[in-house]
Order: sequence, then C-alpha cells, then structure tokens
Amino acid sequence: MPLIALTGGIASGKSTIARRLEEHGAVIIDADQIVRDVQVPGSPVLQQIAEAFGDDLIDESGALDRAALGSRVFSDPAALARLNGLVHPAVRVESKRRMDAALADNVDAVVVYDVPLLVEARADDPWDTIVVAHAPAEVRLRRLIELRGMQPQAAQDRIDAQASDEKRLAVADVVIETAGTMDETMAQVDALWSRLISS
Repeated sequence: MPLIALTGGIASGKSTIARRLEEHGAVIIDADQIVRDVQVPGSPVLQQIAEAFGDDLIDESGALDRAALGSRVFSDPAALARLNGLVHPAVRVESKRRMDAALADNVDAVVVYDVPLLVEARADDPWDTIVVAHAPAEVRLRRLIELRGMQPQAAQDRIDAQASDEKRLAVADVVIETAGTMDETMAQVDALWSRLISS
C-alpha cells in the first residue's frame, strides 16, 4: 500500500489535487476533516480548547466557532503552538486509525493523507512519497482575497503561520506546480498517478 502525504500552503490547490487523485481511485484521508471531527461538541479536544482559549469560542449549539479561534491564534505564534499541542495528538491517533482501516479494506489501496501542516507536524512519518502542491505566496494571497473573500491582513497571517515554501519544497519527492492553468495542474496529477500505480 503506497502511503502518500499531500501537502501545500493554504490556497495552493492541494484540495484540487486530492479530488483528482480520488477520481483515479486513491483513498483520501483529509487531515482538516479529522481536525473538525476531533473537535465536535462534547469532545475532549473541544473541552481543552475552551479551557485554554475561553468558553466564548463555543457557540450556542456547543460547537467551536472556528473563525473566532482562527482570528485569535493565527496572528499569535505562541497561541497557535498551544492549539496545535492540543489538537495534533488526537489527529495523529485518528489518522492512523483511518489509514489502518483503508489498508484492512484493500491492501493495494493508494492512501493519500491530505495534510496542510506536514512540515510542522508529520514530516518524519514513514511516507512512501511526499507530494507538495506549490504556488508562489503572492499567488496564494491573491486567491485567498479574491476567491475566499478574506481581508488582506488575515490572509497574510494565515500564510505566515504556516511553514515557508522553502521548507515544504525541501521535503518534497514530487512538486505539482499549481500557478498555471487547471489543465496543466491536472496533467501533472495524472502523471503522478501513473507513477504511483506502476511503482
């Protein structure tokens, strides 16, 4: 079972790549979705977040106000590190459970772990291939503002809170350049898939 890590900075096109790989037959395990799953109302992680950052981050339904938490931590490296210390251990356990389940279901599955914070949290795990979605920071900033409607400073804070492009590229086995056209990106993903299934 090839175990692939797919990473990239915010707005790098990582999700587009993951969807294409899934169309080819890969099993996608989405770290962002796992983060949401371990923070559901009543979960130990959510309780720890409330204790660390304030009960006002929990809305009337008992759910985490993710936007409010983001605005509190992404401009504060110490707060972000504290949050990651609460969330990452639970994500690690749940991601391993899902990877093991995918392997149990199909020993030949190509499992892709879609993980934004690979360099920050999971770079030393035993990946068969690390794929980096790459677009220059100025392109990603423009996407965040134009496509996601973020304010420029908030968008820049999100980019600055993540590992640098240089650090991500340094761990890459494969780089998929996403600053060009969609067709150019898809062609690179298709070539990657051919390589994965033939190896």
